[in-house]
Amino acid sequence: MADAKTCVALLLGDVCGQPGSRALFIGLHTLVKDYRADVVVVNGENAANGFGLSAALMDQFFSLGINVITSGNHIWQQDDLRGLLDSEKRLLRPANYPPQAPGHGSVVVDIKNYKVAVLNLQGRQSMPSIDCPFRVGVDQVQRLKKQTPIILVDFHAENSEEKEAIAFHLDGKVSAVVGTHTHVQTADEKILPGKTAYITDLGLCGPSASVIGSDPSVSIAKQLTQMPLRTEVANTAPVLQGVCITIDAASGQAISIERFSRLYDI
Repeated sequence: MADAKTCVALLLGDVCGQPGSRALFIGLHTLVKDYRADVVVVNGENAANGFGLSAALMDQFFSLGINVITSGNHIWQQDDLRGLLDSEKRLLRPANYPPQAPGHGSVVVDIKNYKVAVLNLQGRQSMPSIDCPFRVGVDQVQRLKKQTPIILVDFHAENSEEKEAIAFHLDGKVSAVVGTHTHVQTADEKILPGKTAYITDLGLCGPSASVIGSDPSVSIAKQLTQMPLRTEVANTAPVLQGVCITIDAASGQAISIERFSRLYDI
């Protein structure tokens, strides 16, 4: 722990296929040590060959010391995971899916001397039409605030405007809003006026020489033919991307945000 009065959060982008999982197994321990991180949150929705998360991978990720796994629109694609969405509290699906959907969108975990809340939301621009993340987000934050001032939000969304808008909507109410889903790390990390840390997209935990994690040859063929070809995860040297955020534990306000991108020659 960096300081008795701070909480250091490590948030990593979407894990994509075998290369992303491999990089986590090899590199996460060093990342945690280098940043002296207290809590680790990883988006796992593309870990199973690019589509969803398997039960076995979920167990392996938790065994690495990952505290919470967030997700998005692909979380429903592995049948063996659906039965765990209700029972495994550390595995999240976006909170603004209909209440009839299995699972839950937030969790509060005990981290050393702190309680840390993680909230998962999903955007609606160029995404499935679900409930309003702005309204659901505020409702969820008000509930979580009763338990802890430290609240981390993974906003899984396609549209940058929507991501920036929800960050300002929640500014001063949460510790951080980080974007996922596009698999391209942005260079706009900042502390907003209300002391909420923000980045439009954490990036990718997966193959570096790729088209958002996919084999470039298949992606090119899709563009040239306009055929619905099945995406293949690229098998190239992986990268781990994300941010490290230092938070004042008493107020929940962000003190700093640092972006990282580490390539592994494996």
